[in-house]
Amino acid sequence: MSRFPTIIASLLTVASAVAISGCAGWNTNPFGGANPAAFASSQAMVPGSPTLNAALPTNAMSGSPASAAGNLTYSTSRPVTTPPQDRVVRGQNTPQGTLGNSMDPSGQDHWRLPLQPSGQPVTRGQNAYPTSPLPPPQQVPNGGYSGELFGAPAPAPVGPDGQVLGVDPTNLPELDFDVYVDEARTGRFMFGMGVNSDLGVTGQVVIEERNFDFLRLPKSWADIVQGGAFRGGGQNFRLEAMPGTQVQRYLASFTHPYIYLPGFADPFSLNLSGFFFDRRYFDWDEQRLGGRVGLGYRLTHDLSLAGSVRAENVNIHDLRVPGVPELDEVEGDNGLYSGRVTLTHDTRDTPFAPTEGHLFEVSYEQTFGTFDYPRGEFDYRQYFLVRERPDGSGRHTLGFAFKGGFSGSQTPIFERYFAGGFSTMRGFDFRGASPVDPSGVTIGGDFRFLGSVEYIFPLTADDMMKGVVFCDYGTVEENIEINTENFRVSPGAGLRISVPALGPAPLALDFAFPVAKAETDQTQVFSFFFGFGR
Repeated sequence: MSRFPTIIASLLTVASAVAISGCAGWNTNPFGGANPAAFASSQAMVPGSPTLNAALPTNAMSGSPASAAGNLTYSTSRPVTTPPQDRVVRGQNTPQGTLGNSMDPSGQDHWRLPLQPSGQPVTRGQNAYPTSPLPPPQQVPNGGYSGELFGAPAPAPVGPDGQVLGVDPTNLPELDFDVYVDEARTGRFMFGMGVNSDLGVTGQVVIEERNFDFLRLPKSWADIVQGGAFRGGGQNFRLEAMPGTQVQRYLASFTHPYIYLPGFADPFSLNLSGFFFDRRYFDWDEQRLGGRVGLGYRLTHDLSLAGSVRAENVNIHDLRVPGVPELDEVEGDNGLYSGRVTLTHDTRDTPFAPTEGHLFEVSYEQTFGTFDYPRGEFDYRQYFLVRERPDGSGRHTLGFAFKGGFSGSQTPIFERYFAGGFSTMRGFDFRGASPVDPSGVTIGGDFRFLGSVEYIFPLTADDMMKGVVFCDYGTVEENIEINTENFRVSPGAGLRISVPALGPAPLALDFAFPVAKAETDQTQVFSFFFGFGR
C-alpha cells in the first residue's frame, strides 16, 4: 500500500484541472449495476436534414462547441452573416464568400451562400416546405407537387414509383448551409455506493470528461473557470476511486476514439489505462499495480477487432494456509506482461439490460514474465424478445449465455478460473464452485465452462418490478475436461426492482437451489445486489 499515496497524488494533479474546467458542463448522472465501472452512458448522434435532433461532440480539429439540440428551417433571403466566434463547426469556419462547391459566373472564385435560420421548427422532415416567404406547394392530380422553390421552376411531378420525373439525379443542384449549435454537458461528477454478496460494501467516486483534449492547455485562469481548458477534442478521460471493505480499485483511463491511419477508411480507437487493485480473498490478499494499452478497429457496424498489451505487478501476501504449493510459488511480487487479440460481434439493442440481439466474443492472450502461459476464451450471449406491449414497454426477454476458457499449465493461482457467486453461478458462495486442494484452499482451475438461461418478465404495469426465473450450470476443472461429478446445476428465481432515485441499475434479489454440485462446494441460496449513485 506504500505506492497508493503517490499514485493518487499524480492522478489528482491532472484531475484538478479537468474537474474545474469541466464544471461548467457537468451534470450528475446516476450509475449502477453489478459492475458500475462497466456502465458508461452513451450519447446518440442523429443528425437530420435540415433538422438536428441530437447532441454532437465538439469538433476535434477546431475545438469549437458542437453539441446541442436545435431545429433549422430554410429562408429564401441570403444575407452574408457573420457567425459568432468559435461557433462554426465541422471545419466550416472558412472565410465567408469562399467554398469549394459552387462557382460564381466568372468561373474563377468559389462562393458561399449561407442560409439564415428562420420560421417554425422543422421536426424530422415534417413541414418540409417553409411557410414564408415561399408559396405553399400545390398538389397536382398525378400525386406530384407544383410551385416555386427559391425562384426556380418546380420539378416535374412524381411518378407512381416515387421517382421525380424530368430531373437528372446525376446533376442535382448543391446548396451549402452553416449549422450553429451549443455545447452540451460532457463532464460529470458521480458518487455512489453498493452492497452485494460478492464484493461486500463498496463506494464509488467518478470524475469523467467525455469531450477531453489533452493538447488544449489552459492559457489563463479564465480558461479553467469558463471550462475551456482540456476540453474540445472529443476524447474521454475518467478517474475512478472505489474503496470498499473487501475490494478497492483506483483507475485512470484515457480514450481517443478517432485516430485515422493511412490506408484505413474508418478511425481506430486508442485506450490507455492505469490501475491499482486490492482484494482480500479468503485464502490470501492480492494487490495489482499496472496498466494497459489498447487499440480497436470497427470492421463493420457490428464487428470489431481489438488488440491490447498489459503490464502489471501482482503481490500475494497474508497466506491463510502455508505449505500449499500453488500459493507458495506466487507469494511476493510477480511480473506479468501479455498481449491479447479480441474479435467481437455485437448486435444487442443496448449493452445494459439488452432485450434483443447477441454478443459473441472470442479472444486469445499470451502471457510471459514470472509465468509463461497462453489463454483462450469465448463469450456468447443471445437475447430474444418474446413479447411486449404496443408502446414498447412490458418486455418479456429470454436470454442464453455461455462462457468458456482454457489456460496453460503454468497459469498462477491468481490467474486461474473460479466460479460461484452472483456474477458467475448463483446458488454458491463466492468462488464456492471451484476446485479445492486437500488442505481446504480454493485453488481454481485451468478450464471453465459456464452457462445460464434466464427469462425476465414484468410484474407491474410501469415495469418497476420484474420477475426472473433462471438456471445456472457449468463447471471449473483443474485440467481441460468436463467431469460429470463436478458439474453444477442451480435453478432459481428472483426479483428486479427499479427505483429511479437510486440509479438505473435495479435492486437484484435471487434465490437459487443447487441440484447438482461437487462434494467440496460451498452453497449460498440467497444472493443480492444493491446500488445507489448520483
